[in-house]
Amino acid sequence: MSGNVVEWLAPASLAEALQLRAERGNEATVVAGGTFVAILINQGFLAPAALLSLHNVPELAFITANNELWIGAMTTHREVERSAIVQQGWPALARTFALVASPRVRNQATVGGVLADADYASDPPAMLCALGARAVARSRSGEREIPVEELITGYYQTSLHPDELLIAVRVPGGIERAVYRKFRSRSTEDRPCVAVAAARAQGRLRVVVGAVAERPQYFPEICALAEGVSLDRDLAAEIAQRYAAAINPISDVRGSAEYRRRVIAVEVRRALEELAL
Repeated sequence: MSGNVVEWLAPASLAEALQLRAERGNEATVVAGGTFVAILINQGFLAPAALLSLHNVPELAFITANNELWIGAMTTHREVERSAIVQQGWPALARTFALVASPRVRNQATVGGVLADADYASDPPAMLCALGARAVARSRSGEREIPVEELITGYYQTSLHPDELLIAVRVPGGIERAVYRKFRSRSTEDRPCVAVAAARAQGRLRVVVGAVAERPQYFPEICALAEGVSLDRDLAAEIAQRYAAAINPISDVRGSAEYRRRVIAVEVRRALEELAL
């Protein structure tokens, strides 16, 4: 290593990747699809000493289902979007991944990468959170599962340990119905100004709002208003207004905080009305 040369680490197995992760920790930036890391490097926000690429780790690219859905961390957005397994059992998840950017990006971006990057304006985290998904993290000392709502802790921050790799995502079955709404304030390929994911499972409602704060916004106490009752238009409007009041939105190039608050109220209501159809 000298000057601007970045060390490239390319393990050929998960065991080798975990060994390198244990040895290097956060000194080596993990690269999955590389779509987000490349942007940060090109804009000067990230200057890693080493890059730990997972491209040659075949164990991390898969989609399987048996009452619940398992997606490997190196599975691309495009593979999730086009998977017959996902389309049949978790159609809202397939649609969510299909709405990300463009086919060029979706062919490169990965499921593990979009969660580990913890980018507040990404589409999939809100939907995965609404579905009650859990991230599977592994290190040389063991494995643990982290609910998606606990994985992302802040802007570009996660609860992953320095020696851990995110290896898969588990999505429960038994989803009665799920909806994803993406409101764009600029181009059709842009990231969301406001994203709303809503799902019902075992009679319980989960509403998650993304792209408006440092992490996906989920309020179980507000969702509990829908337990044991029919989700009519009045209740949908009440839950939407409570979400808009509970969230402290950010201001960025896609919209001001006040603008986002108004959109949240509209999009949560529309998502719930669609869910009730």
